[in-house]
Amino acid sequence: MLATPPAKLPFLANAQVRSFILERPEGNVIVYNSPGLSEAADEIRALGDATHLLINHGHEAMYGRPRLDVPVYVHEHDRAETATSLPVAGTFTQRQMIDDDLEVIPTPGHTPGTTSYLWDSGRHRFLFTGDSLWVEYGEWKAVVLGGSDRSASLDSLRLIGDLDFDVLVPWAAMAG
Repeated sequence: MLATPPAKLPFLANAQVRSFILERPEGNVIVYNSPGLSEAADEIRALGDATHLLINHGHEAMYGRPRLDVPVYVHEHDRAETATSLPVAGTFTQRQMIDDDLEVIPTPGHTPGTTSYLWDSGRHRFLFTGDSLWVEYGEWKAVVLGGSDRSASLDSLRLIGDLDFDVLVPWAAMAG
């Protein structure tokens, strides 16, 4: 797994976001949209074509389309927000597999379509939770916004607690 250079989250001082490239025999997959994708576009292309750009939730659309030709996938409930600046190639509505190593897991609450991704690299199991669960100054926090569904967030946290993973990989974290 490779990470893009960090980029600032515009509405929260010291917060940074990244995208992650999953190198897979079935085709590389990118998780999360961020400015780092365009910054590292040449290096990402050199790794081979990516089959998916998996969006955790619609807020990632604020960064616009990266300088890469990669199909964008998002949960149906966040499609409209995502489509304002990213061309959506496909959506999902339920838990499903992408090949045999990458699971799509809807975890609504932060937004209606927030979705986590669980990737089994063969050595480790990485859980990508977007910014619905992240590290803020050394502490893990659930991010419940004014428009979030608190009850759904709690249900999703319980679901995440039952998953078998080794590493939690948020979209955003505090710099430093």
